[in-house]
Amino acid sequence: MTRRQRQKLIRWTMYTVLIAVVVLIAIFADWSRIQIAFFNPQVAADMLPSVLTVAAKNTIVYTFAAFVFGLILALFLALMKRSSVKPYRWIATTYIELFRGLPALVTIIFVAFAIPIAFPGISIPGGTLGKGTIGLGIVAGAYMAETIRAGIEAVPRGQMEAARSLGMSHGAALRYIVLPQAFRIIIPPLTNELVLLIKDTSLFFVLGTTPVSKELTKFGRDLMNTEFNGTPLLVIALVYLIITLPMTRAVAQLEKRAARAR
Repeated sequence: MTRRQRQKLIRWTMYTVLIAVVVLIAIFADWSRIQIAFFNPQVAADMLPSVLTVAAKNTIVYTFAAFVFGLILALFLALMKRSSVKPYRWIATTYIELFRGLPALVTIIFVAFAIPIAFPGISIPGGTLGKGTIGLGIVAGAYMAETIRAGIEAVPRGQMEAARSLGMSHGAALRYIVLPQAFRIIIPPLTNELVLLIKDTSLFFVLGTTPVSKELTKFGRDLMNTEFNGTPLLVIALVYLIITLPMTRAVAQLEKRAARAR
């Protein structure tokens, strides 16, 4: 048997196994019970419009706030890591390695509960939004800092040299020449980070929520416990996909465009 014949045999064997599994599931699954437990239209209807006007809206607001905070922090960290001043590089490197290594949940709990205990005079304003934004933004900043640093380093060195030869200061050249090009390069990975932040807002449940401050996961989990039904989780999963799929498709298109440009 030739190599191509073996590959063809393996491929058709895999197809056969897949079809057999699907057929067995279709035959032996209790579809009526599955429909009641996970596809109850009445439970899904009861979630409207709150799942969109409250839960989805809060998820988007929390994500945007944490992303903006993390992006500003990441820009400073990336510039510090590339600084000629060693203490700045050490501080940035330590921060990035620390918060990339810690779970986001630990950081959120630390910001929301440990800091107020250690410093009773400090109160983080904004409730769930304020505490979650800082906690999640701290972690996002550590990841995005490396992305921004890589983007800056991807800009040809000659761009900076040409700007300096025209009389621009180092700061002006960085601000007007290097950073705009770097951000065009890193738009896809930054968008991926934004998608991850959308899902990470589910960690805000540890902060305690009110009916008007619940994000999607907390909203769905509470309804599931109330209704004793799995439909709410499927509904919020669908809402998550409605939010994230256009973004992931946009990332794919941006990456293709960047590849064609190169």
